[in-house]
Amino acid sequence: MGVFVSVSSYLLLLCFVLVLTTTSLSSQTVNANGELRALMLIKASLDPENTHLGSWTVLANKCDGSFEGVGCNENGKVANISLQGKGLIGRLSPAFGELKELTGLYLHYNSLSGQIPREIGNLTMLTDLYLNVNNLSGNIPLELGNMENLQVLQLCYNQLSGSIPTQLGSLEKLNVLSLQFNHLSGALPASLGNLGVLTRLDLSFNYLFGSIPTRLADAPMLRVLDVRNNTLSGNVPLALKRLAGGFQYANNLGLCGVGFTTLKACSPLDLLDPNGVPTKNIPETANLKLNCSDSRCSNSSKTPQASIIVGVVIAVVGLSVIAFLAVSHYLNRVQKCSDKFDPINGPIDHLRSKEACRKNGSPLINLEYPNGWDPLAEGRRFGGVSQEIMRSFRFNLEEIESATQYFAPRNLLGKSVFSAIHKGMLRDGTVVAIKSIIKSSCKSEESEFLKGLNILTSLRHENLVKLRGFCCSKGRGECFLIYDFVPNGSLLRYLDMKGDGHILEWSTRSSIINGIAKGIEYLHGSKLNKPAMVHQNISVKNVLLDQRFKPLLSDSGLHQLLTEDSVFSSLKASAAMGYLAPEYATTGRFTQKSDIYAFGVLVFQIISGKRKFASAARFAAESCTFIDFIDPNLQGRFCEHEAAKFAKIALMCTHESPDQRPSIEEVVQELGNPLS
Repeated sequence: MGVFVSVSSYLLLLCFVLVLTTTSLSSQTVNANGELRALMLIKASLDPENTHLGSWTVLANKCDGSFEGVGCNENGKVANISLQGKGLIGRLSPAFGELKELTGLYLHYNSLSGQIPREIGNLTMLTDLYLNVNNLSGNIPLELGNMENLQVLQLCYNQLSGSIPTQLGSLEKLNVLSLQFNHLSGALPASLGNLGVLTRLDLSFNYLFGSIPTRLADAPMLRVLDVRNNTLSGNVPLALKRLAGGFQYANNLGLCGVGFTTLKACSPLDLLDPNGVPTKNIPETANLKLNCSDSRCSNSSKTPQASIIVGVVIAVVGLSVIAFLAVSHYLNRVQKCSDKFDPINGPIDHLRSKEACRKNGSPLINLEYPNGWDPLAEGRRFGGVSQEIMRSFRFNLEEIESATQYFAPRNLLGKSVFSAIHKGMLRDGTVVAIKSIIKSSCKSEESEFLKGLNILTSLRHENLVKLRGFCCSKGRGECFLIYDFVPNGSLLRYLDMKGDGHILEWSTRSSIINGIAKGIEYLHGSKLNKPAMVHQNISVKNVLLDQRFKPLLSDSGLHQLLTEDSVFSSLKASAAMGYLAPEYATTGRFTQKSDIYAFGVLVFQIISGKRKFASAARFAAESCTFIDFIDPNLQGRFCEHEAAKFAKIALMCTHESPDQRPSIEEVVQELGNPLS
């Protein structure tokens, strides 16, 4: 018994010593590694309940993949933290400021609260800061203006308040600034006009007031300015007209100007804010709050108090101009990597060239693919495909993962045998649909695959879904096609509608039929940089409707990338719906006339409101009793003359003999003839 007690005591003592040693070593490790200490503080702040970042421990190596979402550079320093969509409920830690070589910080799509710590402004190597879609509050720190390499700043969809710091105008490399859907107030900083490579500025759905600065309107690379749903007023600079649809300004009742269809011409009263202060004299980030009732302020511009305020405002503006000129003179003397920006080729080349300034950039910029299956690998011949097109359309896998929140199930829009479609949001806030295609469904010959890809990138028409880019990944064994997201879904949703559904009006149906015909006409025709081609899979499922219910053909040219088996498998549903032309059973080939047949079936579906094409509809058209097959949900509200034309066209297009079917040019001409 004595020996047993002694052994037990020895083991207990040994365990105690091991615990002390381990604790001591852990403490020494943390103290010896400032970045590890910072990461542990960040973990405690972001994930206070330790439910999502369990892999972050003092005994793990931060650079070997053990720390989830942490990537290091060649110096063994933390370069990227990607924790988007992880369900984090904590706060942002000031310890982020200790990660001096951090280039990318991605914490969007979480539930983080509290303020943005000013220490983040110490990250002068940071290029991408994504804090959007959280519950952050408080002011935007002035210190963010110190982040001289910042290219993307995403703070939208939070609860941030206060003014937009004028210091953001110092971020010379900033491409995208997204501040929409916050509680920001004050004026638009004219200093943002200093940003020579700024392409997208979204300030919509805030409480900003004052006028739009002329200096901002003159920003050379600006393509999108969204200021909707604020309280802006005054004259809109004419320079913004060059943005066309990229300038969005709805629900700012005080705006006026010439050259914009929805704006009235300015009157003298339009150039004053509600307090009687001239909008052009409101200083940057001003937040004027006059303490008086509406009745007392109606003539406030004539009161002594208002005169004093106007005088102070003018003085502040003068001092601001002097300060700005001094700062501009200093900045012009500082030579930075941004000198390599090419004003002709724009921000894409700028992003490409930034590796000359630093080797360890954001993973959303570096286009790295593993060796092996990758039709887009560097150094390969593109088989006649424009390399410039390849570069401008090419996406990185991490961009795809970030946009879809790592292919979250809630973002899944649809799935088939060989592909899946996810909704996503790009780094500039654009909503997209991302179609993933498994490797085994893609053509094995790279030259053929690239040839098909080149055709897809050449397709540009208002009635075709726009392809924004593509990505191939050996690691996932998939190829991704990135399209514009079309909000109203497919035409299939609007057939067989019940009384409580969205019934398409007759004018909308007419517009849809005409738009589809024009899209097919574009595909069938031979245009510059685009050969004549056949769609092969026209159906109501592949007709998408945008916010104005304009029809967009999807999957155009997709068969150019797929194996024959994949194409055939995708046609099973179409065959069941009656879209396959009769001759396909004997020839096994698709032609322009087989597209015409499918279009005719589609016309019957649209006017009847039925998903399933019935031969009875053809019989009714032949016997001129087609009115019996017009969608009863319309309750007789349709144009009988136009309905007769559509029935006639559908009847000709679905003729059993392909030789008897019209060409798409003849169809478009018939549709546009008011006398037919």
